[in-house]
Amino acid sequence: MAAPSQPQQATYDAIVIGAGIQGSFAAYHLAQRHRDTLLLEQFILPHSRGSSHGQSRITRSAYPRAPYARMMPDSFRLWQRLEAEAGTSLYRRTGLVVLGPAGNPELEGCRRSLGADQVLDATMLARRFPGLRLHTGEVAMWDGTGGVLFADRALRAVQVGAAEGTEWGSPALFLQPPPVTIPTQDVFRRHGGTLRDGEKVLHIEPGAVLTVTTTAGVYRAPRLIIAAGAWTGALMAPLGLHLPLQPLRIDVCYWREKEPGSPSAGRAGPCFMALGLSRAPRGVYGLPALEYPGLVKVCYHYGSPTDPEERDRAPPGAPHPDVALLSSFISSYLPGLEPWPAVVETCLYTNTPDEDFILDRHPKFSNIIIGAGFSGHGFKLAPVVGKLLCELSLGEEPSHSTAPFAITRFPGVLRAAL
Repeated sequence: MAAPSQPQQATYDAIVIGAGIQGSFAAYHLAQRHRDTLLLEQFILPHSRGSSHGQSRITRSAYPRAPYARMMPDSFRLWQRLEAEAGTSLYRRTGLVVLGPAGNPELEGCRRSLGADQVLDATMLARRFPGLRLHTGEVAMWDGTGGVLFADRALRAVQVGAAEGTEWGSPALFLQPPPVTIPTQDVFRRHGGTLRDGEKVLHIEPGAVLTVTTTAGVYRAPRLIIAAGAWTGALMAPLGLHLPLQPLRIDVCYWREKEPGSPSAGRAGPCFMALGLSRAPRGVYGLPALEYPGLVKVCYHYGSPTDPEERDRAPPGAPHPDVALLSSFISSYLPGLEPWPAVVETCLYTNTPDEDFILDRHPKFSNIIIGAGFSGHGFKLAPVVGKLLCELSLGEEPSHSTAPFAITRFPGVLRAAL
C-alpha cells in the first residue's frame, strides 16, 4: 500500500514502528483491545529486506532456556487463534529432532522443557528417520509438537488482523482451519488499526504525546512501540539509548536430495536442530523440503556482521564460511543430500550479546516500548512478544515475566542524546 503524495497528519492511541512479525503482532494485540493503532513500515509490503520474510520457520516446545519454554504454550495457543481467525493453515506439524553430544547443557535444557523422557539413541533414530545420522557419544530428543510455521502467510494474516481489529472467533484445531480465505490487504482501515508502508521514520520527538515524523507524514500518540529489527539501533541512538544490537547477514541454504522424493532425504522427515557440536558451535537447524521441490532447508544459526542497508550488496566471490561448515555437516549427518547448496538466499538476524530478547521500556521515556534483538529465534514466539509489548505500552502487568529481557542487563547503554 504505497504512501499517498500529500503529507499525513493524524493522532492515534498507539504507534508501532516496524511491520515485521513482532511489530505486526504488537499492533494486532492493540487493535484487539480497540486501540486506534498506526503500524508504520519503511518498505513497500511485501518485502524481503528484514527478518520476517520467507516461507518457513521452525516452531517447537523444546527450548534450552526456561523463560522461552514457559512462553511457548501461550505462543502455540495464540497461533491457533490466528489460524482460526484467518481461516487458513499457518502450521504443519512435522515433529522436531534435537541432537547433540550426550550431557550437553543446552540439550539437557531441551529435555527438561519437554517434560518427559524423549531420548532417542542412534538405532531408534535411524529406524524412525533414516535421513539423520548420529555419531558416537551423541543423542537425540524428540519434540512431537515441533513443526513448520508458514512465515509469509502468517505475517500477512496478522497484518490483516492488526488492521481490521476484529474479535477472535472460536479457536480451531491447529491444522484444521475452516475453509475460508484470508481477506485481501486493501482493507487496512477499520475500527482497529491502520497500516502505512513505504514510510521511513525520520524523527521521534518524545513527550507525554509523542510525535513521529516520516517521509510522508507527522503522527502523534501517547504510546510508541519500536520493533524495527536491524534498524532499531539507529532509531534509538537519537533518543540517547545505545543498545548492543548486532545485525548479521545469514546464508539461508537449500540442499538437493540425492534421490528426489525419498523419505530418507528429508521430504517426509522432521525438522531438526543440532546443538553443542564442536564443528558448529552456534547450532545448525533444518526443515523438510517444502519451499522448493526436492530442496531441504539447512542453515547455520549465525552469520556475518552487516549493515542492514548493505546486506544484499556483498561483492561477487565474497567468502561464505558458513556454507563450507554446513557442507561438512551435511556430509556427516545428512548423507541423503548433495553436499553443496543448490540455492543460497539471505536473511537478517539482529543479535544481542547473550542472544536473549529486549522487551522493555526506554529507561528515560517510559511510554516508548522496545522489542528488539530476537537473535534468530523470535518468529515462533511473536504472538507472545506482541502481547507483552502491548501490555507494557498500556501499563499493564505483563502476562509473562520480562525480567530476563530488561535493558538494564547491558550497562552503559543510556547516554546523552545528540
